Amino acid sequence: MSLHFTPSAVATESTSDIGAMVQVDNSRRTVVEVTDFGADRTGRKDSAAGIAAAVAHAKRLNRPTTVHFAPGTYQIYPERAPKRELYISNTIGADQALKTKSIGILVEDMRDVVVDGGGSTIMNHGFQTVFAAIRSTDVRFTNFKQDWVAPKTVDITVAETGVRDGRAYRVISVPPTYPYAIEGTSVRWNGERSPVTGQPYWTGTNSFNYAQVYDPVSNKARRISNQVFKNVAEITDLGNRKLEIVYSNGVPPTDNGYVYVMREDTRDTAAALFWESARISVDHMRLGYLHGFGMVGQFSEDITVDSVVFKTDRKTGRITSGFADHIQMSGVKGTVRITNCVFDNPQDDPINVHGTYLKVTGAEGKQLRLEYMHNQTSGFPQFYPGDVIELVSSRTMLTLPGATATVVSVDGPTGRSVPPGVDPATYLRTMTVVVDRPLPDAVIAAPGDFAAENVTYTPSVVIKNNTFTAVPTRGILVTTRKPVLIEDNHFDGMTMASIYISSDARSWYESGPVQDVVIRGNVFDRPASPVIFFDPTNQEVVPGQPVHRNVRIEDNDFNLISGTVIGGRSVGDLTFRDNRINHYSGLHLTGPDRPLYAGSTAKLATDAPSPSSTAPLFTFDGGDDITFAGNHYDKGFNQRVSTTNMPASEVTVSGDALTLNADNITSTPVSVTYTSSAPSVATVDSNGVVTGHRKGRAVITAQATIGGKRVRSNPLTVSVASMPEVPKGQSAHLLVSGYPC
Repeated sequence: MSLHFTPSAVATESTSDIGAMVQVDNSRRTVVEVTDFGADRTGRKDSAAGIAAAVAHAKRLNRPTTVHFAPGTYQIYPERAPKRELYISNTIGADQALKTKSIGILVEDMRDVVVDGGGSTIMNHGFQTVFAAIRSTDVRFTNFKQDWVAPKTVDITVAETGVRDGRAYRVISVPPTYPYAIEGTSVRWNGERSPVTGQPYWTGTNSFNYAQVYDPVSNKARRISNQVFKNVAEITDLGNRKLEIVYSNGVPPTDNGYVYVMREDTRDTAAALFWESARISVDHMRLGYLHGFGMVGQFSEDITVDSVVFKTDRKTGRITSGFADHIQMSGVKGTVRITNCVFDNPQDDPINVHGTYLKVTGAEGKQLRLEYMHNQTSGFPQFYPGDVIELVSSRTMLTLPGATATVVSVDGPTGRSVPPGVDPATYLRTMTVVVDRPLPDAVIAAPGDFAAENVTYTPSVVIKNNTFTAVPTRGILVTTRKPVLIEDNHFDGMTMASIYISSDARSWYESGPVQDVVIRGNVFDRPASPVIFFDPTNQEVVPGQPVHRNVRIEDNDFNLISGTVIGGRSVGDLTFRDNRINHYSGLHLTGPDRPLYAGSTAKLATDAPSPSSTAPLFTFDGGDDITFAGNHYDKGFNQRVSTTNMPASEVTVSGDALTLNADNITSTPVSVTYTSSAPSVATVDSNGVVTGHRKGRAVITAQATIGGKRVRSNPLTVSVASMPEVPKGQSAHLLVSGYPC
């Protein structure tokens, strides 16, 4: 067994990478320097206690303050950071083993505070929340760069692949942040060791229980079943943090250069938390890694995130910027504003704005018994006296007439602790709410058919001028009845819908309907299908009453490889106007990630549009009042609108070249040609079949005319190797085919 450990690291990028620094106006503020209270800007010592002491001093001043970090590097370990019992949406639910959170920078019960990083770097250790505002108002976090020393997400890069002596192998490169040990045919990964206990903060084997992969050539990420640690025959430490993994079969790997991301998926905390707070701003930061569950706004008001780069410093050898979502707004009122940000390589959705449906489990008179249904969400109050509550049918996802009321009193979890002598699972998941009017008979007769939403804590949303890239899931999820503006954003290579609008009382229980949405001026490059997806969980469609309403999709560029632009379940009053549906003008070439041999062949592939598009550009199920006008369509798409569970007369087409419920439309195939830089080494025919001729390397490129534009692909290097010695008992023709086994 070989064992490697590395010391705590510091950031390797300059502070200028967080973007333009902003000057905080301290002319009417008292400045509190964290270094005056023991924080160490040299990065040699733990600064957790010093930072906590500085914030505590600022709180005692009871006046506008700036907690300032002199430029430098600050290490924050969880052991000496403030501790609070907290229950956070979409994390660990009622699990008492993880109820206590460590918080690196905690602003609690304070007013008018600026936490100014001064361009400093925060290095987090173990499990903790980076910063939080709890029961506070007018709080700003600004001018920081942040990263984690040893994230609980292991990124490994495939540095080499091949076949030797009839057995396939990979050489993987391990970033210096992860201690590891080879144990037979497995690799044990460890977090850094706690300076208090001497034990690793975390440990895991091989792929843990979750994996995804990132292809740096295509700049795309996707969830996968990780093959790196399957059918392993032996593992050898080659030194310089490289491991050679040899397999029991001869199937050549085709993933050279890919980055595999592996983790255990417990969301033990939020990376940042804003709870029962108002007017919170996070701006001008570079967040290299968010542990647990991203930046969570929970029952707060007016939250702004501006000019924040959610991206890992690539010089660390890692690519993952978030354990799960980047931003999650769960039960927020006022306005959520997310602008000028970059979202790169999270493990889940970059932005999710939603409320929470609670299932009605009992009803009588003016009293409701409610229950949190998803195992990751419970423990915090869902209603306050004076809030407006609304009941919806779980089957139709429509509001029940007469079932909107004002909350008079609430008996349930407080979000702070569990009273002694009560069952935590029951206490944290259930509540009793008294409202100001008698409940409808239908609710009293069949309470389990309904779910409750807090209408007061639904925000207006502005998501503008952001970039989304290398995302394995959706780009934006939003379900709020207040006005939503999604404008001037760039989505590149989303693996699922770029914009997803649900309203769910069956699975995640994330509320609710949208009633005013504008999607304008965005660019969708290489999107998945559908690009915009309306997907409420209603099991029944009520004619003329779709779940979602009043949607305008205007002046966007949809640069498709293929697929559907809008998948619309139960959406009405939707206008699709002045948009451009184009063929994506890029051309990505892929081929064998293994050497060819003289006489062997392999098939190349491109993402050029297919000659026949069978997917309609638009599908609507149970909608009404759909309008198309003034849109441009490149040739070759299936310019069809398909409808189900609704009259075709609900679709109006004004001047667009669209057909309604017609046959599939076919087009002339896109012609792709190929060029080899060294035909004596390898040639490519018109079908994209490359043939090896002699030992050496050839660079292959593809060319095509797409959407009237002549485009050229990425260069692809193909290696041709000498014919290996045929292992005993193996047929030579298997080697010549290019697939040793």
